[in-house]
Amino acid sequence: MDGWTMILFRSILFILLLFFTTKILGKKQISELSFFEYIAGITIGSIAGEVVTGLESNIYHGALAMIIFGAVTLGVDFLSLHSKKFRDFVEGKGTVIIKDGKILEENLKKEKYTIDELSALLRQKDIFRVADVEFAVLEPRGNLSALLKRENRPLTPKDLQMKMPSEKEPQTVIMDGSILDEALRSAGKSRRWLHLELEKLGVTLENVFLGQVDSYGDLTVDIYDDKIQVPSPTQRPLLLAMLKKVQADLELFSLGTDDEKAKQMYKSNAEKMQKEIEKLTPYLNG
Repeated sequence: MDGWTMILFRSILFILLLFFTTKILGKKQISELSFFEYIAGITIGSIAGEVVTGLESNIYHGALAMIIFGAVTLGVDFLSLHSKKFRDFVEGKGTVIIKDGKILEENLKKEKYTIDELSALLRQKDIFRVADVEFAVLEPRGNLSALLKRENRPLTPKDLQMKMPSEKEPQTVIMDGSILDEALRSAGKSRRWLHLELEKLGVTLENVFLGQVDSYGDLTVDIYDDKIQVPSPTQRPLLLAMLKKVQADLELFSLGTDDEKAKQMYKSNAEKMQKEIEKLTPYLNG
């Protein structure tokens, strides 16, 4: 077997071996790495590169070395799951670097971070003033976790005592102009409904690059021609506007009649309608 054929054979073999090794080690090998996983990943890649291009080396020795490093990494991950002390030793601990709006300089120096680097990490969290931070921790994997002071946190619906509907994962029902029937069934919709919604939006199935159904049952589409503006779903806002109109009409009827019995009936129904509108507004508000 000549050199080029050997490199081709070894490349394919080690691509597959690297793939299965990484698959066994888990997603952490391609996301956030601990110190040990970082070292192991570099070493495994170096072994693979050396064996693929080093024609004089023994291919089986390289494969064995990769398997050993993979097994050791897997063993370290297993021990880390069952022992906090071992996990703290291998992966490290989080370090508090901001407390009560003040930077803890000693901890910052200990982690070898500069003020500029800390400022960059804060800006990634949309935080531009250290004084706004209640508590910040530099995690073992290098990312920053920060908690703003209560007065600087954005308002949430819970703060305003607003009841919000639960959200579900949107279902992709159209991709590259083709209907995905399984996703359509998961959304509780049919092909007939889908074609009717596309007609309302004024687009054809072949022109749709991506179509999704949200948790409210509305269809949104992205078409191939970016210059064409597709209208947003309006069913829920229109329904809310209709309910508000009915409630307003009932109040007008109450004010426009001299019959006390009819006046009371209109007024009572207007109040009931208002209560229902308040309940449905989070669901129908666009």
